[in-house]
Amino acid sequence: MQDLLPDRVAVEVAGEADYTAELLPAEAAGLSPRAVESRRREFTAGRSCARRALARLGVHGRPLVPSESRAPLWPDGTTGSITHTGGYCAAAVALRSDVRAIGIDAERRTVLPANVRGAICLPEELAWCDRRGDEDWWPAVHFSAKEVVYKLWSPLVGTWLDFLDARLTIDVETGSFEAEILPEKLRKSPGAPSHFRGRFDASPDLVRSAGVVTA
Repeated sequence: MQDLLPDRVAVEVAGEADYTAELLPAEAAGLSPRAVESRRREFTAGRSCARRALARLGVHGRPLVPSESRAPLWPDGTTGSITHTGGYCAAAVALRSDVRAIGIDAERRTVLPANVRGAICLPEELAWCDRRGDEDWWPAVHFSAKEVVYKLWSPLVGTWLDFLDARLTIDVETGSFEAEILPEKLRKSPGAPSHFRGRFDASPDLVRSAGVVTA
């Protein structure tokens, strides 16, 4: 994930030990006692990676408790993002003096069902994907990139952003994307950013996307 982000962002990718690491008491209290084992492992790995990344910025021993939206509450003066999918987990953090918001996302590179594609992609985005020939996994890239856009939007604007509120332009050659927030959404969110940019990488198994809004 570090290859998709500027150097001033500290990134940690989970190793096997992170999935069974010890949570801080406040973090453990934020995990539902009804959580299944897979959720516990993902939650634990995300917190372990995030605290290790924060330590690289000089922030030590601070618990990452969930907010009402379930996103982590980052220590004062910092911002960050966590992602996890089957077998992969990462956290990215930065000082707010450098970065206002970070978004990272990882997804398995799969062929999404038609109803899911329609819930993620605008008609023109679906048409673009259809023109990619046998590369029928491009809707998964749209999914991942739009997750990043939401993670950038949410801390800045404080409202929900739907998949269909943003139109993506993907540059395959450079591995980058630009998201334009649709005018209807902007009318309801005065002062919100109208464009976000990021980068992506699609390996045979995994799609990774990331972006930042600088200070």
